[in-house]
Amino acid sequence: MVDPALICPVRADSITRWDYEADVVVAGFGVAGACAAVEAATRGAQVLVLERTGGWGGAAAMAGGFIYLGGGTPLQTACGFTDTVADMKAFMKAALGPGADEAKIDLYCEGSVDHYRWLAEEIGVPFKAEFWGEPGWEPPTDAGLMYSGGENSAPYNTIAAPAPRGHVPQMSDKQAGGERGGGYMLMKPLADKAAALGVESVYDMRVQALIVDADGRVVGLTAKRYGRMVAVRARRGVVLATGSFAYNDAMVEAFAPRIAGRPAASIEEHDGRAIQIAQALGADLAHMDATEVAFYCDPQLFVRGILVNGRGQRYIPEDTYPGHVGQATLLRNDNQAFLIIDEAAYEEGTSRPTATPQLRFPPTWVCETVAELETEMGLPAGTLQATVEVYNAHAMRGEDPVLGKKSEWVKPIGSPVAAIDLRGMTGGFTLGGLRTDLDSRVLHVGGAPIPGLYAAGRCTAGVSAGGYVSGASLGDGSFFGRRAGRSAACR
Repeated sequence: MVDPALICPVRADSITRWDYEADVVVAGFGVAGACAAVEAATRGAQVLVLERTGGWGGAAAMAGGFIYLGGGTPLQTACGFTDTVADMKAFMKAALGPGADEAKIDLYCEGSVDHYRWLAEEIGVPFKAEFWGEPGWEPPTDAGLMYSGGENSAPYNTIAAPAPRGHVPQMSDKQAGGERGGGYMLMKPLADKAAALGVESVYDMRVQALIVDADGRVVGLTAKRYGRMVAVRARRGVVLATGSFAYNDAMVEAFAPRIAGRPAASIEEHDGRAIQIAQALGADLAHMDATEVAFYCDPQLFVRGILVNGRGQRYIPEDTYPGHVGQATLLRNDNQAFLIIDEAAYEEGTSRPTATPQLRFPPTWVCETVAELETEMGLPAGTLQATVEVYNAHAMRGEDPVLGKKSEWVKPIGSPVAAIDLRGMTGGFTLGGLRTDLDSRVLHVGGAPIPGLYAAGRCTAGVSAGGYVSGASLGDGSFFGRRAGRSAACR
């Protein structure tokens, strides 16, 4: 546990020497912090970014790079797709709930096209006008657009007209993660832009606590660098952008225990520090139990079979966003999953291009009949047989009236038939955090903004609540990061 004395706010009148000083001080140099810094500097503020590691990037630079944008972006139009703000709003409110902040979603969707133009034209993030239509977590090529949230799958394709909204920065010879991924090509132009605007960055700085004046306004923060405590003054405001609490075991066990011991798609620096030091000032929190859940199986495989739980029953349309599959598996089916797939479908799936070949697992059991397979798997007698019988009866007509999988993926399961044991094959990251308003001001539990304190990114409760889509983190982190920088600079 954290010593309360280490996170409690420090009185400004106790500071005898300011080691650093700027108009706007940003804690964290990931996507939210970078966008806050650029926006504040653009508005004439002197900006200082404090980064815990030895360089810029954060989790964003290690990510696949999806930015969730829509409403008719130039990239969508260039790839031949029509989208509207109304459809984007309807989808996001359905997919990111329950409890999604509708006011934030409205603002985000209404500003989505302008945000794309800012990224592409003012920052210089490259996007290739090519659509990737295969199942997968991300394109294995440098294609710039993909369905990244199950928009064209049940039940969402009955709620709003589907459109692909996963915008991916272009990277030649792309590799999943690291400096060859799409996330790196989002962060590098942002870091370059910040440097060009005169933003100062100091690395190896671990934020410790906030500094407040006699009126309760945040006027800086303390940090530790190479074992020495330093004081940093912020003349206009502090922006917190240090990431989630996925790697804080105590916080995860307290707020999101279902992903305890299985962090994924995050970095160890995501220790919840920003949340804790703001809480010490009375900051409110939201959706602390909400999590994204990765499902460790190649979508090229499971889209061609059926996923069943520990009772041998299907529980989700297999052609949806893999993150929906992960959430359904871990949160609603006791982390129990098996992929049932016949030999022809398995061979077809393993022959298709993918960005995640490491998630193509060999069959755990192979049998001539479903009855034999059911016995080998140890499922209750008749359960899997009934599931496959119902599925195949409708699949003969290319239909799935039970869960609504699209006809292009619906084929009867034949013989030989196999099962891949996917029990426990999930991991995730946290979605909850500080409650902020539309201007990225951190809100006190009493409802009023805490003067001088702003936040964005995964340390906040953004547009996601009970659900998630790929690109929501980089999307709302960059969008509301800009608003945080603007608010701090123009207080």
